[in-house]
Amino acid sequence: MGYLIDTNILSELQKGERADPSVRAWYDRVEVRDLYLSVLVIGEVRQGIERLRRRDPAQADRLTQQLVSIKTDFADRILPISMAVAERWARNNVPDALPVIDGLLAATAQVHDLTLVTRNVPAM
Repeated sequence: MGYLIDTNILSELQKGERADPSVRAWYDRVEVRDLYLSVLVIGEVRQGIERLRRRDPAQADRLTQQLVSIKTDFADRILPISMAVAERWARNNVPDALPVIDGLLAATAQVHDLTLVTRNVPAM
């Protein structure tokens, strides 16, 4: 079984010992090789870093190093938005539209037969 990790899960895990106990317990039970990211998660993390850079450049630099590490660790498990994902996203948006990134993450999970792991339950 594989899992597509939403940005909020990745961010929670970056807290280490301060991470939510439920998220931490889940993470400790899964195999790292079963975890995947979307390019959209990388983009959301980068956007957060760049917003932070305006008020705390040093912290932004530290988080940039974490992002480099994440991209290295997940190098072969970062999934693109493909034609199949785009078409699945379009079908999922009828009759009720989802927020774009959340919808694309859900479609990515469906296309790759992964379970989407998120703390953003109301959006799904």
